[in-house]
Amino acid sequence: MHRPKEGGGRSEKLVRDRIPEIVQDGGEPPETRVAEPDEHAALLRAKLYEEAGEYVASGDPAELADILEVVHALAALHGIAPAELEDQRSAKAAARGSFSKRRVLRLP
Repeated sequence: MHRPKEGGGRSEKLVRDRIPEIVQDGGEPPETRVAEPDEHAALLRAKLYEEAGEYVASGDPAELADILEVVHALAALHGIAPAELEDQRSAKAAARGSFSKRRVLRLP
């Protein structure tokens, strides 16, 4: 898993495209950089863990939109459009079911 870079008390993480300008509106311009193509997927995977952790900690359904945004970005890296991703989800649900019946499997 990709870890945010740290050194001298500084760290970094992937943020939504408009976050730097939103932060700047609050005062001093933030220091940013553009992720290298070879690190982008790792940063998105780390972001998925971050966003999922926020949902688990808070239970706030609004956090699901953040998770979905990261999932869509990851899918785009694989050349998968949101509609195609939904088709894959739907096909998997038809073949294996969803989670609507709340079934729990007992493991040995």
